[in-house]
Amino acid sequence: MPTTPVNRFESRLGGITLEGEPHALSAWFVVGLRLTMGLAFLGAGLGKVTGEAFDASGYLMGAEGPVAGLYATMAGSPVLMDVVNVVVPATQLLIGLALVTGAFVRLAALGGAMQMAMFYLGSWDVAGPLGFVNSDFVYLLVFLAIAAFGAGRILGLDRYIERLEVGGQPLLERVPKLRYVLG
Repeated sequence: MPTTPVNRFESRLGGITLEGEPHALSAWFVVGLRLTMGLAFLGAGLGKVTGEAFDASGYLMGAEGPVAGLYATMAGSPVLMDVVNVVVPATQLLIGLALVTGAFVRLAALGGAMQMAMFYLGSWDVAGPLGFVNSDFVYLLVFLAIAAFGAGRILGLDRYIERLEVGGQPLLERVPKLRYVLG
């Protein structure tokens, strides 16, 4: 009697159906992506808080993308720069820590994707025959893949957080919106 594999990809969107069976090593590569991006962001954040004082104004002033004017305006505001110079390293540290531990991975991956989108729109260093692909764009897609795969459930704390019971009720039943940040 044939059995249906438990490990299966399937999605329907706009009349298109995608299906497939991932390789047994897929889970290891998902964890590898999560850890790699987590360590990269953790390292970037640590470098900003332990090295010379971080100042994003140079990057913002040198932006060449479609948001160059907006970024230059931001760089010209001392109050806004005080906020940006704290938010960027803090979010990089939090995203990195979340991805390395596998806790709140969807939230962290979406935060990483948003930060990479901001870098992408600011750098606009595109190359190749497609004209829109650069490393920032690739990292953005990697973050979205990490979120889509529920990478925190694989060798991560999200697996345990989702199983917690609060008042005798599973956490995800009690707070269903947590499904959007865990996984």
